[in-house]
Amino acid sequence: MRRLIYVAFFLEVGLLLIVLPWSVFWDRNYFASAWPALRPLLMSNFCRGAITGLGFVNLYAGFADLARVFAARGRRDGE
Repeated sequence: MRRLIYVAFFLEVGLLLIVLPWSVFWDRNYFASAWPALRPLLMSNFCRGAITGLGFVNLYAGFADLARVFAARGRRDGE
């Protein structure tokens, strides 16, 4: 059960990190308004792409863990 919670967490965080940097919400970022010197960095496509890449890493980790859950369940059922 705990492993499925980790899977759900990784998948959710991954999807958020993929979508959020390219949304309108990102343009109204708290950190960009609090520290104006960070705004050019946070709004750059390089930074957005790096965060999206982390989202894909999280999705991969979630799906890999989900595959392990199914593999373990299949071994238990086959015994």
